[in-house]
Amino acid sequence: MAAHSLTVGFDLDMTLIDSRPGIRAAYHELSARTGTFVDADLAVSRLGPPLEEEIRRWFPAERVAETADLYRALYPAHAVTATTALPGAREALGAVRSAGGRTLVVTAKYEPNAKLHLSHLGLDVDALFGSLWAEGKAEALRKHDAQIYVGDHTGDIVGAHTAGALAVAVATGPCDATELRAAGAEVVLNDLTEFPSWLARYVAEGADGGEAAAT
Repeated sequence: MAAHSLTVGFDLDMTLIDSRPGIRAAYHELSARTGTFVDADLAVSRLGPPLEEEIRRWFPAERVAETADLYRALYPAHAVTATTALPGAREALGAVRSAGGRTLVVTAKYEPNAKLHLSHLGLDVDALFGSLWAEGKAEALRKHDAQIYVGDHTGDIVGAHTAGALAVAVATGPCDATELRAAGAEVVLNDLTEFPSWLARYVAEGADGGEAAAT
């Protein structure tokens, strides 16, 4: 593989960042503003799908859109500073750059709020695409000819495969390694600290005309 052709996409929540504390705080504020109980601990245990899927569990259908808008408006003040980068996130992005590649973040999160996270944490990427989920993520991955997509959810694997990309899964989100493998991930890592060494092997084996080793 020519190093300059390498493009790697990453999911955001529970792949690059641990947004659970921030999202928990945002849901607590949403509950206070609306007077409707949301089990924030339960909500943050199943991050990945679009916000509306979670909101629908707590609010009647006719209130989902307005409530999701309110949540997104509350998010910057309550969720951004409480969120941290996951171990290995910076190094994973750096490994792609060191290989001469480009990095994308493709996430179901509202793009302006995703941008706030990246800026606050100093995570530099070449492009960001928000409000894309599962098959929809393939739109951005194809646009940039991403060969690899890294995520923590079975929906991320669907997105990778729909785009014809290699699905690299990290077991740092709601789906464990067994579930990720069963969903078809070609590579399953415990977390992003394992990504740089895997990527080095992938690039080397690709350059030699071989197949990248899956773990």
